[in-house]
Amino acid sequence: MAGGIRESGGDLDENHEINVTPFIDVMLVLLIIFMVAAPLATVDVPVDLPASTATPQQKPDDPIYLTVQSDLTLSVDDATTAREALGSALDAKTGGDREKRIFLRADEAVPYGEIMVAMNLLRRAGYLKVALVGLETIPGTPSADAATAGAATTGGAAP
Repeated sequence: MAGGIRESGGDLDENHEINVTPFIDVMLVLLIIFMVAAPLATVDVPVDLPASTATPQQKPDDPIYLTVQSDLTLSVDDATTAREALGSALDAKTGGDREKRIFLRADEAVPYGEIMVAMNLLRRAGYLKVALVGLETIPGTPSADAATAGAATTGGAAP
């Protein structure tokens, strides 16, 4: 009889299925949050960085980036800065703390001499702690092998 009382005994059938709908809903919300937050965590100055196979170092909480762009303009974090005003722009960012480490990034197309000019500008401004920034690669990948081969053919040491 439809909708009647079962008289086959007191045992109910056990349901061994997991309801995955709430799990999928949570995963979709997390996916949306990360898709929105990921572009906000990047620096807005476009630079093609060379690759490195060195072991990555810990990144500070609030790093200060000096970027040498392909057109040889300098940027402190996201703000384009004249070469003459580099010291005052860095002083404003660091609060005058010249012991703070400055991360130097340069486009792949920037000549080595221009990177040295940027490092000399940092030294003249009193910032002696300079870290060079490159893309991290995994050894054995095609880009890492090309970076190692390029260093070997130019007579330089592979990192």
